[in-house]
Amino acid sequence: MLTANRQPSTILGIHYLPCISWFQHFLFDENVVLDQHEYFVKQSYRNRSIILSANGPLPLIIPVKKNISKQPINTIEIENAFDWQKQHWEAIRSAYNSSPFFEHYEHYFYKFYHTEFKNLLEFNLELIKICLKLMKVEKEFNLSVKYVIPINIDKDLREIIHPKKKVDTDFKPYIQVFVGKFSFVKNLSIIDVIFNHGNDAINKIRI
Repeated sequence: MLTANRQPSTILGIHYLPCISWFQHFLFDENVVLDQHEYFVKQSYRNRSIILSANGPLPLIIPVKKNISKQPINTIEIENAFDWQKQHWEAIRSAYNSSPFFEHYEHYFYKFYHTEFKNLLEFNLELIKICLKLMKVEKEFNLSVKYVIPINIDKDLREIIHPKKKVDTDFKPYIQVFVGKFSFVKNLSIIDVIFNHGNDAINKIRI
């Protein structure tokens, strides 16, 4: 991971198993910086991810300890008093156990749901690294050294990529587990395309 020493062209928040539109900007935009000093925002992708279950899109939400107003995300702690890791892992297994690549990649994710993590930012970053590894993509992290003021930035996507906001991005349909039950579901977590298409996932999300 690197710290950013120049003004970014694209600024992103650091999300939990990020959605496809996040990865499209992260991988294909130039001069991208991840803001580790932005304020934590509730009901955002910073502590939630959406997968495709047998009953449709399913949000996975990481509980966090009660935070004060305007608390930087790099200080947010995970609330491990709840058995959220077991719930998330069971949901992921149930959703993707029959996908072509789940059995090959399961062990990469297993530890994240069977080892206690305290810091949300660290947890998210480690999962992003695993996703890059499985897609066979080499990408250095550019982390902010302070909160990035959105001046002279082409794309400030910290609040644009949000579960409740429509994303103006092209999504090429790819085969999903429940293709016979649902029409193509857009902009799910990157693990949806990874478990379904392996290291060809990069080509499935390419803009």
